[in-house]
Amino acid sequence: MNATSTEYWLGIDCGGTYLKAGLYDRQGAELCISRQALPVISEHPGWAERDMSALWQSCIDTIANVLRQSGVSGQQVQGIGISAQGKGLFLLDKNEKPLGNAMLSSDRRAIEVVSQWQRDGLPELLYPLTRQTLWTGHPVSLLRWVKLHQPERYRQIGSVMMAHDYLRFCLTGERACEETNISESNLYNMTLGGYDPQLTELLGISEVNSAIPPVVGSAEISGRVTEEVAAKTGLCVGTPVVGGLFDVVSTALCAGLQDEFTLNAVMGTWAVTSGLAPEICQHEAHPYVYGRYANALSSDEKNYIVHEASPTSSANLEWLTQQLGGLGFEEINRLVAALPKAGSDVMFLPFLYGSNAGLDMTAGFYGLQSLHHRGHLLQAVYEGVIFSHMTHLNRMRERFTQVKKLRVTGGPAHSKVWMQMLADVSGLPIELPQVEETGCLGAALAALVGCGVYSDFKQAQGQLSHDIQRIEPDADAWSAYQHKFTRYQYLIEALQTYHERCSSLNKS
Repeated sequence: MNATSTEYWLGIDCGGTYLKAGLYDRQGAELCISRQALPVISEHPGWAERDMSALWQSCIDTIANVLRQSGVSGQQVQGIGISAQGKGLFLLDKNEKPLGNAMLSSDRRAIEVVSQWQRDGLPELLYPLTRQTLWTGHPVSLLRWVKLHQPERYRQIGSVMMAHDYLRFCLTGERACEETNISESNLYNMTLGGYDPQLTELLGISEVNSAIPPVVGSAEISGRVTEEVAAKTGLCVGTPVVGGLFDVVSTALCAGLQDEFTLNAVMGTWAVTSGLAPEICQHEAHPYVYGRYANALSSDEKNYIVHEASPTSSANLEWLTQQLGGLGFEEINRLVAALPKAGSDVMFLPFLYGSNAGLDMTAGFYGLQSLHHRGHLLQAVYEGVIFSHMTHLNRMRERFTQVKKLRVTGGPAHSKVWMQMLADVSGLPIELPQVEETGCLGAALAALVGCGVYSDFKQAQGQLSHDIQRIEPDADAWSAYQHKFTRYQYLIEALQTYHERCSSLNKS
């Protein structure tokens, strides 16, 4: 592969299953992508960890590979950005060495911590300050768990970070927490626009205040490549590294989100539906999650990204296909497309990795009979994931009342069958931006803005020229899907009662 430009920007994306590195020119055109699988360590039920040293080695290897494969020299790389999965917890000790394994956002060990906080009414105290819900994979929940269960490790904490903060530290030796991600940590006061000591006091983790690095903007140069890293990767010493992005923000940027008429849905491990708002509304129908949107340092705009989210998306399908012998996407789509829309009684609750219907809810099929085959199971998973997304989408449409279309990214966006189902169930046109690696591209855009190629992200977005495919809803299928969606909601209500009774039984 031969580089045709003289200047490139490196975008790194650290996801739940892969680490990727991509090279882009100033128009956002992709030259080359390199990727490595990232193992998840699960030594106990509900645990989801990552070896921090192994992650950094994977990052070194991936950067070196993308330079080698592309024929781009380190001198041609003008800047670096990192996009990563949000939440989770990456700890350094007081000597700036990894303190045990990182805990990922899908980690559920803190479920009792969050349950106790809920019983104590803590979410109601926190939400007006943070504009966040409490989740098991939040850094604050995991910190509290560490304090309760690993007190010696807790005493050794020197730095509290998340994935792209850790990788940026490894590249530069500089500690910082990037704003789009840290703003959704429950450590950040959304109204004040920074850390708030009363939050850690309320959460019982105030000892970590001194270990939380300063906040940096997405496009702010927060360090430069060190000599040691340059020698290992082929990058040049002093190459600027910007703050980077929470991957949901990265995706929203690549999807062209700029106003309140379009929502963006990400379908991966997490089901995330996002919209942009110029300000925080004080009286809303639901406790929407707010985060800071990416702005250039020179911008006075205080745009927010507003979410509804849960880990209830396509990772459920990946699990099932593994159990069925690794079926390919093409075969799955063929099996699902061969069945009548919403024609089966089989339902699937996509809660293998968490739920948006209660902490105790777990995954399962209901309605199975001997006449059903694997095609029905796969169809039910497709439907269940869409129905779970609809829980969020319907709430978001109460907030964004003028929405006219839904843009979708993530693995399921490659399935026309699945996307047609989403259009049919939602009644909205579905738009599919033809951007393969939104994490890498978004990170590269942050680097382009940070290096002064563009004055802000809106200008950078305007340089992207990716095609957008559009899928219109099938009005004839809408009523059948609504009937099944209603039954899905009835099933959840019944199981919520079941879990409540089980909980009462355990206490008696």
